[in-house]
Amino acid sequence: MPRKETITKSDILKAAFELAREEGMEEVTARHLATKAGCSTQPIFRLYKNMEEVLADVMTEAISFFDSFYAAYPKSQATPFVNLGLAYISFAEKEKNLFRMMFLNDKREGISLYELLNGKNGNVLVEINRAKEDGCKDPQGMFMKMWIFIHGMACMTITGDYDLGITETVQLLKEAYQSFAG
Repeated sequence: MPRKETITKSDILKAAFELAREEGMEEVTARHLATKAGCSTQPIFRLYKNMEEVLADVMTEAISFFDSFYAAYPKSQATPFVNLGLAYISFAEKEKNLFRMMFLNDKREGISLYELLNGKNGNVLVEINRAKEDGCKDPQGMFMKMWIFIHGMACMTITGDYDLGITETVQLLKEAYQSFAG
């Protein structure tokens, strides 16, 4: 009688995602993953063709995680793009390794930064529509300007060079929006 399989693909993915989240994508190797999952490397390669396939599933999981993070983030600001910026910067601060994997990596399974940020709920489109309702003449152009500003702030968070509190951050984002609308 064959031995009962105890490690599932879901177990491997969960361990790989936790490893990426805790230590970074570069640490998701077969050996590290086997240790994290509490198995040998054999079940990994029985369930996945190669580590690239594992990393693709980890990216999919990270995208879903970011969508949930963004959906749960409080949307308290009336100025377009401020809520988006606050959530994105908070994600960079709280989930440094996932942020690096998703937004500072060119291996995103063919998914653009815009698609990652927009998510399944149309996060960017909601903000573009809010800008349009606010009277912005070029809401897509406004998004691009705000995105560059927001992404820079988030990257500075990752490197430890951004230490402003939420009040100052809200003020900067509002000033940037008004300046770009200008």
